[in-house]
Amino acid sequence: MKNIFKHITLVLLAGISFTACETTDLDLTISPNELSPTQSDPNLLLNAMQLAYISNQDDFGDVAAQLTRIEYFGSRNYFNGLSGTTLNSVWARTYSSDFNIPGTGVDVGLLTNLQALEAIDAETDVDYSFHIGIGKIMYAHSLFQLADMLGVAAFSEAGNPAEFPAPTLDSGEEIYAAAFRLLNEAEALLASGPGVQGATDMFYEGDTSKWIKALNSIRLRSYKNTGNKAAFDAIVASGDYITSSDDDLQFRYGVSELQPSDRHPDYEASYTPTGVGPYRSNWLMNLMLQNDDPRIRYYFYRQANGTPGAIDVNGNEVPPNEETISCSFFTPPAHYAGYVYCSVDNGYWGRSHGNDEGGPPDGFLKTAPGVYPAAGRFDDSQFSDVDAVTGVLLAPGVGLGQGGGGAGIEPIILSSYVDFWIGEMATSDAEKADALEAGLTKSIAKVQSFGALDGSADLSFEPTETEVEDYIAGIVDAFNNATGDDKENIFAEQYFTTLYGGGFESYNYYRKTGFPTTVAPNWEPDPGPFPRTLLLPQNEVLNNPNLEQRSDLTTQVFWDNNPASPTFPPAN
Repeated sequence: MKNIFKHITLVLLAGISFTACETTDLDLTISPNELSPTQSDPNLLLNAMQLAYISNQDDFGDVAAQLTRIEYFGSRNYFNGLSGTTLNSVWARTYSSDFNIPGTGVDVGLLTNLQALEAIDAETDVDYSFHIGIGKIMYAHSLFQLADMLGVAAFSEAGNPAEFPAPTLDSGEEIYAAAFRLLNEAEALLASGPGVQGATDMFYEGDTSKWIKALNSIRLRSYKNTGNKAAFDAIVASGDYITSSDDDLQFRYGVSELQPSDRHPDYEASYTPTGVGPYRSNWLMNLMLQNDDPRIRYYFYRQANGTPGAIDVNGNEVPPNEETISCSFFTPPAHYAGYVYCSVDNGYWGRSHGNDEGGPPDGFLKTAPGVYPAAGRFDDSQFSDVDAVTGVLLAPGVGLGQGGGGAGIEPIILSSYVDFWIGEMATSDAEKADALEAGLTKSIAKVQSFGALDGSADLSFEPTETEVEDYIAGIVDAFNNATGDDKENIFAEQYFTTLYGGGFESYNYYRKTGFPTTVAPNWEPDPGPFPRTLLLPQNEVLNNPNLEQRSDLTTQVFWDNNPASPTFPPAN
């Protein structure tokens, strides 16, 4: 898991230096030498909330995308790979903090800072409606997501340690209802367009009309989960939601390599002197390769022109290599029939779902995050150069400062995502096809706009306008001509591809619909039931006598009315 707030520049914290550290308790005791929260600068409190929210979105998205094969998941057993520590940081940030900013009494967290802002607002003539309004939006969104991930969360007894030192958890239905109330309160606060009072708005630069659109889009994602079509359609009819890239809810990173770095976390982990860190998903890379998806050169940067056990860019077979990809020598097991098991063609060097093999010396061979959304390199077929005689790396594919320098984005809710939500809620194939076309059009246009971030790239490798139009038309035609599961799979595959970089809603969609059924299986034939929810945050369980840890991952969210595990989702 990545703690993004450790990588944000000091400017975002109003010039106050800090040192990151982990906390293991929901309730932090402030040193008597520190300021109380109500004595803190409201703008600093808001900054701390925004940093917590950004970090939550990255962590939530990582876990969801790994489970749905958008990103690589590295455990053969779901239960072992998703321990109680998985959501520790998210939980801490939502309710209290993940670290303290020395000398301020301010913790990077949501609820405690929101409460402090409300207390300050009640004691002063200054109107902090803007701060409180967007704070409630961020808190509500995180609550929705905790309920989606855990089935339960804290609300009614949260943030009141004097009366409830060990808060009990509310049901998913109660959390959803509370989060909707928070959004209503936020809307009332922001409706008049209150002043920012000197605050730094890291998302919309103080534009409350855009925050209202984001708020309504959070409502949309929550109504689609519960199947409330009337409420969903009412927002769509109003037009007051994220409909264009100008309204996208996202956070933009910087290019600073100094500590603390403010680069995209994926860039920081992969554009290093020692090469790429995490692997990319074989399933997604192969899907995009087979579809000739125009986004593939933006999503992924290849360092090698071929992967052992597959076909290289020139159509030649690459011999297996035990040192770099040991599974290239293996015969695929029966449960992997019809799927890419180990190696993807054309140099897309990643790993398959659940592959837990050790880390070979492949840092300058495996595929890196591309120019979207991490602001890495655009893939213009400039592969690493290795001396054929000595094996010495002459020109590494990745390194510090390459490509866009990490000045990418954290996608949270994009207009393309919302189009797919409209398709998900459509009642006719024609409506769904229109939403599919709109979502692809917006997604590809946004992704292509990132090519310019890599000033050294040969952009003649970019797809042409005609190629993009043909791709979209071909996908829509395939959808219209397909039936049954094939039709649903086409829609879901394109939705998941579009969600790359911000994949939280893929987990909800997968549990709600069971599609796509084309996702690759786990490396292990019997990895255990697919996680319908995760374990409770272990730090909270250890510190809260009212909680008991779960023994499995089969608890279903209140809106998940599908058959119990292990028969659902069908691909697992």
